[in-house]
Amino acid sequence: MPDGILEYDTRGWRRLGVRRRRALEERIFAQARDGFQYRYEGLRVPEADDLDDDADPLACFARLMDSEPMLDMLRRITGAPDIGFSDGHATAYSPGDFLTEHDDDVPGKGRVAAYVFGLTRVWRPEWGGILMFHEGDGSTVTGHVPRFNTLDLFAVPQQHSVSLVTPSAPVRRYAVTGWLRREESA
Repeated sequence: MPDGILEYDTRGWRRLGVRRRRALEERIFAQARDGFQYRYEGLRVPEADDLDDDADPLACFARLMDSEPMLDMLRRITGAPDIGFSDGHATAYSPGDFLTEHDDDVPGKGRVAAYVFGLTRVWRPEWGGILMFHEGDGSTVTGHVPRFNTLDLFAVPQQHSVSLVTPSAPVRRYAVTGWLRREESA
């Protein structure tokens, strides 16, 4: 598991078999104890070349987020006039899924702000999946409960995580998450 990142599509995950999945999950949770780790299903937003597909809802979302009127509004809201584009991916958090504390500040990515666009119609806080913001020494945390048709924006860097989705959650936590980025320097 180089750099704690391992991606499987649903079919590939199932092909691993129960024993190998269980062993991999043990490694994932062991990594989460002391470092950055996540477990959720992700689907990348199409690249610019593939945004012409009107039937793909993620392509439609990407076109909206990259439209000049949306970027202008996001520049005003964030106070960051240098935002040049956005990128991201759709996420589905099932019971047992999580994202450990991190700040999204990756060298060379030009991330100015992060966003989470909520797609979950009904969610209760006790089901977990809370977008949590960590303050200072980690003794204070504030959180946002997943809500449908909401856009959470926050500056990069900002320590945050997504709490473990509990086994009692009857549905998955859906969102499109990503970043507002500066154009990369030549």
